[in-house]
Amino acid sequence: MSHARVAHLTRRGILAAGGALGLGAALAACGDDDSSATGSDKGTTAAKSGPWSFKDDRGTTVKLDKVPTKIVAFTGVAAALYDYGIEVKGVFGPTKTKDGKADVQAGDMDVSKLTVFGNVWDQFNVEQYAAFAPEVLITTMFDSAGTLWYVPAASASKIAKLAPSVGISVYDRQLTAPLQKVWELAESLGADMKAAKVTDAKKRFEAASERLRAAAKAHPDIKVLAGSAAQDVFYVSGSNLSVDLEYFKALGVNFVEPSASVLKASGGWYESLSWENVDKYKADIIMMDDRTATIQPADITEATWKKLPAVKAGQVISRSPEPIPSYDKCVAMVENLAKAIESAKKVS
Repeated sequence: MSHARVAHLTRRGILAAGGALGLGAALAACGDDDSSATGSDKGTTAAKSGPWSFKDDRGTTVKLDKVPTKIVAFTGVAAALYDYGIEVKGVFGPTKTKDGKADVQAGDMDVSKLTVFGNVWDQFNVEQYAAFAPEVLITTMFDSAGTLWYVPAASASKIAKLAPSVGISVYDRQLTAPLQKVWELAESLGADMKAAKVTDAKKRFEAASERLRAAAKAHPDIKVLAGSAAQDVFYVSGSNLSVDLEYFKALGVNFVEPSASVLKASGGWYESLSWENVDKYKADIIMMDDRTATIQPADITEATWKKLPAVKAGQVISRSPEPIPSYDKCVAMVENLAKAIESAKKVS
């Protein structure tokens, strides 16, 4: 498959409801979804100097002589590690907005202190990355082929030669899988996973999940639609493939979504609708993509959007198609959906 085709598909995927266009359908599936991990060192990174190893979601085991400290990671993964006390100095992916503030995917990190190798899609300064002398690169994967998210196809081979990589799968699995994987990764890097902040966050996530399960069970007739807005297109996501929607569905949330045959055109991710046809699906709650590359609900001027029952009822909430994979950052999105279902009026 040509680079041009892959780049086109993934670029459109940034605006897609599912987080990425179905690269799994575009690339030959060859990934190993083994989720086991090893971490030879525990305790603080600074206090350890022995060998380090970690088995990623491709089945690849990265081995280094010592626990890495010069880590470069996709912004969302770096934000998750930050929540566990591991500070990543170099990042790539949406980090700063046009006005220099922290992107939604940067979490609690101080973006002014980060070395950013690429802030937008298909941008990665390989020379700057080489000068940084990275020990390991960590990012997510949105397909079964092991394609590293936000690593440009044109320079992927050059980047790969500079440091080993760790891939965390966020494809066709429930949210709890990458949460557990990043937990194991943080632990291997020396994070204190018994710290009150860490254990409390996990308990809050579990409590939020039970709240959502109870809300979905008590209100089975409330229909939820996951959408994403672009200038000329409204994307309706399928509930498969995306880690958040798969998890919510497992908890009992009633999603209204395109049929499998319709979703097939996008590799299973979404259906593209013109704004004239945005009312094709009837929903009581609409979850809208919160990423900066998409148009936010307050900025949608289309009359057809404003006429939607869920919009008129004020039953539109935000959604994070690329959730920061730490328990702390995933609590709010689970709670928000639970609260929305608990209080929603039946309008569809």
